[in-house]
Amino acid sequence: MDGCARQLRMFISNAKTSLPCSSHATSGLPPKPPADHRQLGVQQELFTTSIYSPGSPILLPNGARIFNRLVEFLRKQYVRYGFDEVITPTIYKKALWRKSGHLENYSDDMYTVTSTSPSRSDSTKAGDEEDEYGLKPMNCPGHCLIFASQRRSYRHLPIRYADFSPLHRNEISGALSGLTRVRRFHQDDGHIFCRPIQIEDEIKKTLDFVRVVYSTFKLGTYRLALSTRPADHYIGTAEEWEGAENALRRALDASGQEWTVNEGDGAFYGPKIDIVLRDSDGKEHQTATIQLDFQLPKRFDLGYLAPAPEFERRGEITTDPDKLAESGLVTPVLIHRAVLGSVERLMALLIEHYDGKWPFWLNPRQVIIVTVNDSEPVVGLAKSAQDILMGRDGSADGPVVNPSQLIVDIDDSQRSLPLKVREARSKGYSVIVTVGPKQVPSSTVTVDMSGLESSSSSSTLKKQQMQEMTPKDLLALLRTKNDSYQ
Repeated sequence: MDGCARQLRMFISNAKTSLPCSSHATSGLPPKPPADHRQLGVQQELFTTSIYSPGSPILLPNGARIFNRLVEFLRKQYVRYGFDEVITPTIYKKALWRKSGHLENYSDDMYTVTSTSPSRSDSTKAGDEEDEYGLKPMNCPGHCLIFASQRRSYRHLPIRYADFSPLHRNEISGALSGLTRVRRFHQDDGHIFCRPIQIEDEIKKTLDFVRVVYSTFKLGTYRLALSTRPADHYIGTAEEWEGAENALRRALDASGQEWTVNEGDGAFYGPKIDIVLRDSDGKEHQTATIQLDFQLPKRFDLGYLAPAPEFERRGEITTDPDKLAESGLVTPVLIHRAVLGSVERLMALLIEHYDGKWPFWLNPRQVIIVTVNDSEPVVGLAKSAQDILMGRDGSADGPVVNPSQLIVDIDDSQRSLPLKVREARSKGYSVIVTVGPKQVPSSTVTVDMSGLESSSSSSTLKKQQMQEMTPKDLLALLRTKNDSYQ
């Protein structure tokens, strides 16, 4: 074993043996308070806030890395569940919000946007509604416009749109808190336009989508709740609501999971299934949601061409050739779905759930390379290893074509190796790579992987903790962990 590896192993061993026995360490000490994402967000440099934009978190580089990983993860799942991503405007004219029903039922939570320049007005009349816009609190009206932009056939359905556009909701200032109660946020917003006969199958697929995502995060169990028609501020008839609620009840029964009812807690346009998680402090948060909507498609006059339209509207099938010879327009059913819910809120739950100890694939500080000294050959090998691990070791004349998506930092300061390792551990790096002068001829590195989560036995883990390997071999190992969400 070369000198830097021996020095690193000795430091790690001393650090572990100097700690008190766990059976005595907690004796007489008060219980550790629940994790608070606001404190951890500061400690790990994830986000900040500003008096100039209350309720709009500013994600720092580390926070943006987690945010982007979550979004990339969802995008990969869209391949399985058949969603096409779209990009829609942030503001729409007031007339759209009147058409959708938001102006009547949701105006207190919306922001109005107007121009201060009369010369740039959309109307010749002062104070005309044409000049009033609203920041979108939801994406559904925009997705209805996309559906209406083309002629549709029953053969095209279901059509599934996904959107990560930022949303704005005017939360009460006293309720604003960290990443959980905000005014500007991102939602993994999705809308499914389907035939009545497809409702239960689409909801079943969405519940499976939720199961896959939440099991990947290892967030524990969650509960399902059916939220029914509000007492007031709703659109549509009681009969239409009853039909929608019954469709959701059948889908919940078919899921095999236990569920409860939240009377009167539905959205103004339809009933919904809420996925409720419990945080580290025991507080419950509604994250994912699946909402069934018969109203918005009617308000936007959406339709698709189908044979036997009367049977189609009822979600029934006929083999009668005379009925099938007839065709007509049928209004699609709209399913609103968000699996993560607010990405910012889910980040808050993950920060507290992991208590700062991130799984490798989500860790904003995945790998750090520390040097034994700051000599040119050692620093050169460290930078070369960084290039290989980040997938940027190709030709400098063209674009980077195969980045690894790994986050790799370097500490080549003149401080001692034990000090640099101790700091790397305190910052939460999953992998610590050491480079010293004896490794320069072989172009290898010493890798400490004790910070990685592992289901391996303790003996296997100990063997894996300290390894000598080439940067390319390390890249292959870490890529596997990253790509398998470990």
